[in-house]
Amino acid sequence: MTTPDRDDRVVPVILAGGKGTRLWPMSRAARPKQFLPLTGDLSLFQLTLRRLDDPARYGAPIVITNEDYRFLVAEQALEAGVELKAILLEPVARNTAPAIAAAAVLAGRDGDKLLHILPSDHDIVPDAAYHAALDVAIAAAREGHLVTFGITPTEPATGFGYIEAGEALGTGANRVQRFVEKPDAPRAAQMLASGNFYWNSGMFLFGAERFLAECAQHAPDVLAAASAAVEKAREDLDFLRLDRESFATAPDISVDYAIFEKTADAAVVPAPITWSDLGSWDAVWKASARDVAGNITRGPASLTNSRDTLVISEKLHVAVDGVEDIAVIASEDAVFVGRLSMAQNVGAVVKALGARAETAALIETHQTSYRPWGGYSSVLNGERFQVKKLFVKPGKRLSLQKHHHRSEHWVVVKGTAEVQIGDKVMTLGENESVYIPQGEIHRLHNPGKIVLELIEVQSGSYLGEDDIIRIEDEFGRS
Repeated sequence: MTTPDRDDRVVPVILAGGKGTRLWPMSRAARPKQFLPLTGDLSLFQLTLRRLDDPARYGAPIVITNEDYRFLVAEQALEAGVELKAILLEPVARNTAPAIAAAAVLAGRDGDKLLHILPSDHDIVPDAAYHAALDVAIAAAREGHLVTFGITPTEPATGFGYIEAGEALGTGANRVQRFVEKPDAPRAAQMLASGNFYWNSGMFLFGAERFLAECAQHAPDVLAAASAAVEKAREDLDFLRLDRESFATAPDISVDYAIFEKTADAAVVPAPITWSDLGSWDAVWKASARDVAGNITRGPASLTNSRDTLVISEKLHVAVDGVEDIAVIASEDAVFVGRLSMAQNVGAVVKALGARAETAALIETHQTSYRPWGGYSSVLNGERFQVKKLFVKPGKRLSLQKHHHRSEHWVVVKGTAEVQIGDKVMTLGENESVYIPQGEIHRLHNPGKIVLELIEVQSGSYLGEDDIIRIEDEFGRS
């Protein structure tokens, strides 16, 4: 492919704000699947970034996410070695149409750009077939079409929307005849047999100005809200916060409904690529390399006398014997066991857990919580006390803070800690400890070159995370 002028490169727009729980117990609201390493050592978000390492076609990406994930996005992009053009923070969730419109408005400040809209949680092999489909989409978008990628179906799946291809366009794409909602099994089989239907991938490519013109015609309320939100946006460290009041006026609507099902210029690129939305544990099983018996194990796990089984464990060693068509997923604090062929039932499991007060937290947070400075794991909880293990990355420090309702003991188990209590600063090594009285201003810093690990014992009348009064914070959380 001929390298174009830098200003002609496509701007990737990555949608990374979803909070899906279909891969529970690994994926939860606090750390959803796009930030998890489900198919290898890198997270799905990082694999998406790596797929964009193509300077002939792509410029720096724009990532759209929500405030809760802003540091995850920045940290994982840094780990992947990818420099981002911008991280847009959605103040409220409004589905894909307003988010994409905001990105188009922002990208349009640098002139009319082609935008490639990408979910952050799909598994895609960037091989020759992928790049061939991408080049067809770029050519069609340059001719003014709004392009979607249609995945060549391999089975009569009922979990995807479908696209019917119409007349061929000169670019190699086809005009979209119609979009079809998720069908029942007989209808899906009919569409597969026709050879003219494709799975809707959720990936799009179009010119920014062309898309905004379609918004003006078909979704003017989306355009007005997105334009005002970008115009009134404010910078916060490395992030761009969309204006809350403006963005909240946008309707909650997908780009499919708002634009693609209404425009006369929608085109589909038939894409015979290796693709999965990883929307269930059986999809993870299908997308992964299996042994001769069809089994997959990840983490500390053993599997014997079994076939077509997926076993994933984060910490505990899981031993499974004599099963078939089973998923065993063990997180730090919960285990799911169910049939792979019925993996869609995870949604019902999550709904049932959320309806009970004693289990509702299991669908929201993990035992380990991540922060921009590192994170912590819950070890033990009791009446008026709790124990946590803190880990602080080299060079990072927590906010200068105090607590109204609790005191804390810190014991260093690995690394070196620099601790400020009031006006006093001290350095602690391994096996040394310090006491922070209730109400005292304090701060923790890792001045070393390895991860600092501490045991924190909290005691007091209230131990919630909202009893943190931040006085100063380098991550903009004061």
